[in-house]
Amino acid sequence: MWSGPSPRGGCICSSEGRSPVAEGGPRVPTRLLAAIALSAALAPLNSTMVAVALPEMSRTLGADSGVLRQALVSSYLLTNVVLQSPGGKLGDRLGYRRALALGQILFALGAALASVWPVLPGLTAARIAMAAGGAILAPSAFALLRTELPPEVRGRAFGALGAMMGLSAGLGPKVGALLVTHFGWTSIFLANVPVLVLSAALVHLGAPAPAPSKEMAAAARPRFDVLGSVLLGASLLGVVVGLENEAYRWAAAVGVLGFVPFAWWERRAADPIIDFSLFRRRTFVAGSLLIAIQNFAMYSILFELPQVAGRLFGAGPREVGNTLVAMMAMMIVASPFAGRASERFGARAVALVGCAVAVAGVALLGLLPWDSTTGAVPALGLLGLGLGLTGAPSQASSISDVPRDKSGMAAGLTSTMRYIGGIAGLTVLGLVLTEEPAAEVARREHGTSLLIFGVALVVTIGCAALLPGRIAAAEGAAAGGR
Repeated sequence: MWSGPSPRGGCICSSEGRSPVAEGGPRVPTRLLAAIALSAALAPLNSTMVAVALPEMSRTLGADSGVLRQALVSSYLLTNVVLQSPGGKLGDRLGYRRALALGQILFALGAALASVWPVLPGLTAARIAMAAGGAILAPSAFALLRTELPPEVRGRAFGALGAMMGLSAGLGPKVGALLVTHFGWTSIFLANVPVLVLSAALVHLGAPAPAPSKEMAAAARPRFDVLGSVLLGASLLGVVVGLENEAYRWAAAVGVLGFVPFAWWERRAADPIIDFSLFRRRTFVAGSLLIAIQNFAMYSILFELPQVAGRLFGAGPREVGNTLVAMMAMMIVASPFAGRASERFGARAVALVGCAVAVAGVALLGLLPWDSTTGAVPALGLLGLGLGLTGAPSQASSISDVPRDKSGMAAGLTSTMRYIGGIAGLTVLGLVLTEEPAAEVARREHGTSLLIFGVALVVTIGCAALLPGRIAAAEGAAAGGR
């Protein structure tokens, strides 16, 4: 049974196996989508907004900027990586609206704490609380879209959500600069609270109580898998710390080895954090890999281009940043279009086109004889278009390929893959790039980097080919247990 708010605030319901159809066909409940988008956008916004406040915070707190970056940025990202899967599983157990509310409360408490306790220990604790809230918010938001929207409009909703998250990440530095200039750096934390209050009001007040699924209404489940969460968190933490810090490469090896006892325990746990049967689902695996690899390429280029452009022709951060807007802008524009297109032409077709366009963008970036950052704009725009076209159909397909009562777990896993992909890209970039100022060396390293990114994106074409023609097909396969 699907239940969700209609455009008039009522409830549109359908019987098992049929899509809800209002007058003129299925529609996206805009209030629910707006609420989810507001909440989900806070995590990427806060990961980039704080960057511009670090110099002012360093002067006020008397702390080294490197220490602040580790305490406030790295801890935020690490907490997000470690808690995505447990956060998604929590939604499966509590219900996605309740989990979303819990994430909103944690995020708001952390933001309020950061604004009234402006000392480094308090700020670090507050940022970890915000990250923990975000790790529950994101999987719950995606799971809500899956469980409360029919397949016919799900691509459109995922596209709109992807555009909102991309926009928030891109606007983070500008919003942060505006707040710091006019209201002081504590305002970048306090500003989150009214947004969360509005989101909570939209998603919870007056919303019809969704009918529990057969799985959710089953007998009481065993206790939350605490040991599995600890083992998974420790393993991911080791891998991420090892990849990000050359001095701690051993931690990555320890983290990888840590997955062995985790897998052993999960196969015996009564209610595991990760159900390994999900990895036998072709669409889920293909969609998750596609998301991870594209994040690998995107984050790599975001960090590679400033370094190489500076060494080749002395381009400054502002000049490079303005050039990178071409990629981000095309991603934001393409995301909602991709959602609608996947409903009309199928997820596989749109994702294949997107992957091919992204490969073409990287190839053009390597072939263009650019001698200024503006010369890279066409290639970056093409790359952004490809990435934007691929996001919505891959995310919607992967989460639709799992049983409804495991939507949170699946969303948590794909979110974890997204973070790991970005971190892996930065790690590879660190191995390729050097500090050698010679232009010839910079060009060679640039070519090597683009070759790696291009090969990785070629792999995504194979992943896209495994996506379903229609999102409803993945939904049907999940319902049939295939």
